[in-house]
Amino acid sequence: MLLVAGEQMQEAVQQFLPESAALQLIVVNNSADAITILKQKHVDLILTEIEIGGIDGWRLARLVRANVLKCEEKTPIILLSATYCERITETTARAYAIDLVLPKEHIAQIPQIVARFQQAGHRSQQRQTILIVEDDADIAELAKRIVLPNYDVEIAVTGPQAVDMYRRSGSYALVLLDVMLPELNGQEVLAEIMQLNPKQSVVVMTAHGGIELAEQMMLQGAADFVNKPFRAEQLRRVIDVAAMREDFLISNEQFKQKVQQLAGSEERYRDLSEVHQRVLDHVSTVLMELTSAGTIKFANRAWYDLTAYSAVADPASFLHFLRPADQTLVRAQLAAICAGDLEQWRAELQLAQPNFWMSLNMAALPDKISGVTVTLENIDERKKAEQELQHLAMHDPLTGLYNRHFSDRELMRIAALASDKQLHALMYIDLDHFKVVNDSHGHSQGDAILREVANRLAMGLSADDLLCRVGGDEFVVISPDKTLEQANELATRLCVALDAQPYRLMDKVYTLSCSIGVTIVDGSQPDAQVYLQQADIALYVAKAKGRNRAHCYSVSDAASDKLRNSLQWAQQLREAIVNDHIVMHFQPIMCVRTAEIVYYEALVRLNLNGNIVYPGEFIQALEQVEDINLLDHQVIGKTIEMMSRHPVLKKVAINLSAQAFRDERLVPWIEQTLLKYQVAPSRVVFELTETASLNNIAGTCAMFNQLNRLGCEFSIDDFGTGFSTFSYIKQLPASSIKIDGSFVKNMHQDAMDFVLVKAMAEIAHALGRKSVAEFVENEQILTLLQQLGVDYAQGYHISKPLPIELLEKTF
Repeated sequence: MLLVAGEQMQEAVQQFLPESAALQLIVVNNSADAITILKQKHVDLILTEIEIGGIDGWRLARLVRANVLKCEEKTPIILLSATYCERITETTARAYAIDLVLPKEHIAQIPQIVARFQQAGHRSQQRQTILIVEDDADIAELAKRIVLPNYDVEIAVTGPQAVDMYRRSGSYALVLLDVMLPELNGQEVLAEIMQLNPKQSVVVMTAHGGIELAEQMMLQGAADFVNKPFRAEQLRRVIDVAAMREDFLISNEQFKQKVQQLAGSEERYRDLSEVHQRVLDHVSTVLMELTSAGTIKFANRAWYDLTAYSAVADPASFLHFLRPADQTLVRAQLAAICAGDLEQWRAELQLAQPNFWMSLNMAALPDKISGVTVTLENIDERKKAEQELQHLAMHDPLTGLYNRHFSDRELMRIAALASDKQLHALMYIDLDHFKVVNDSHGHSQGDAILREVANRLAMGLSADDLLCRVGGDEFVVISPDKTLEQANELATRLCVALDAQPYRLMDKVYTLSCSIGVTIVDGSQPDAQVYLQQADIALYVAKAKGRNRAHCYSVSDAASDKLRNSLQWAQQLREAIVNDHIVMHFQPIMCVRTAEIVYYEALVRLNLNGNIVYPGEFIQALEQVEDINLLDHQVIGKTIEMMSRHPVLKKVAINLSAQAFRDERLVPWIEQTLLKYQVAPSRVVFELTETASLNNIAGTCAMFNQLNRLGCEFSIDDFGTGFSTFSYIKQLPASSIKIDGSFVKNMHQDAMDFVLVKAMAEIAHALGRKSVAEFVENEQILTLLQQLGVDYAQGYHISKPLPIELLEKTF
């Protein structure tokens, strides 16, 4: 590690650096010596002050980043600063690619910072994030590619999603906001953002002709606007201007505050020269003069009013009013100022008597007068507010428990301390079917139940255990010094505690249970999040085994291993879906009587690293981690978009997952997508398997009644596999019934299959439904279907599923 600093800063840094054989410190006091060293050898970390000779610290960083020295251009650089104006310093640091600017008053953090860089092994400068709110995937992707070199990017495609992401983030470097958005338009989203953060920089993206609307949104608080379609350079210029505006506004505010502080001090000192004692006695700020030993030579009335009821051993010594740890620090700074090594020192200290937080500013007296001037500002209310905010940042406001942020931090801490001789337990708790209670009885009832659940869990834990609420109905318990057997016993008791007694709220009674995944934190994993993943896997196993139970994670456990592999596979699939690696193939469905192609079935595949993956390999994995709704939305959106571009797709059947009827956003999404691409609803048929329909007839009927009102059709897929009843078939508003292929493919050889296909076709016709036979693989089967009066046929004999390019050439 190379330290480039003056003598005073060298001493301050070395005072806090740990002695370690792994840490070799090279110390120089000027830039010339530093450059000589950096030309000759590699260093892992550079700490430098700004004023270090002919080349200052900023330009030294520039030389390193230019890769003209021996050290790597990515070598982490920490800038040590005695003075610190937050926004200007941070902006300049980004420009010079400096990883961290450390004010002198935070110099004690050096050990932790050095350790972090040692572990990281590379630069850790955080990139700023831009939120792009755009429902057009192509425009969003274009904007993302334009800004990615300089920023991280998050994308929202609807107004509500954008507002939700902003609430969770708190702020972004910039928001690129489309005017025309589904559900909430750009003006409404802007109003929400301005209410959350009036200082947020927002750039409006509007199509040509929307200048008046852009002007309204700028009056509403937007920083700038850009017309679509835009060029890359045009968008970068608008972003740079907005970023500079943000930097200017914040810097201006910070300077304004400092100028106001200095103006107040200037006014006081001007009056001091005229009526010294009278003015000093009438200001609320404490002013005093100290000797190098900390003896009070002069103090105004505010000091004596503040300390009137203090009982210290020596009221003439300022140091006696401080806590012991602060006494040592202040004594050292007094000595440095009096020796001329330090001009000024500022700190926030808590007086021991009285118990007040004060902002302390010490400076040498002018004209070589021996002593130090001190000003003290009462910041007690501000500090209490900060402590309250810190409490809120670490706690869940609903239950009062610690939150996910604190849970993750504590997990990292205990993981670092754990070993095979010091084991800790981690439990991941999820309430069983809580969403049903929340949705059916309202969030207020759900919140009341969550508070009661938190109380019951807390009562079942010891004082050493840590309980956190990490999600809507998810909790984490960190229990120190526990073996796996002890942890399993505790988890089982918690399951019993939640399930033993019903939950009574007013005149209603609820029953609720939980599932718990348990793992042991033993220090074997390099990343603490691995333990959380293990507990999560165990939780899924507990749910799969029937819920209301605990399951312990084990590498040798077949269920855990299977689920772990399934979750890893599901994660790859999810990334493929999110990144639009979806491939749609279409299989024609033919009218048996006329041999005319009447419509097509859309069949999804995934492209993973150039390999085509079929539904049988990924549908179950997505359903297991409850990500199947994401696939539903992507398939519907992509299919309808393709229908708008390819006339051959005059009518298409789209399969829905078994969870579709529980997705409240699905029907509005379908309606919006049809409107967006101007596709007539009558051109779309939605298929749901018979088994999925039977699982929730009421939910399925409700959803398909909504789709029918839009003008879409509905078909029952895989008919004959779900033990159907006439009552069931009559309830569902299906226009067609697809006979399952397992009966069709052998009907020319198996008399029983022939009879079943005939019966199902007759049932369909009797109920006024069209019949569709799948798995038609030869002419003999097609002839039999024609004899039975089956309306439509689908299968390899007619055509395999084809990509759109081949489909257009063939049909």
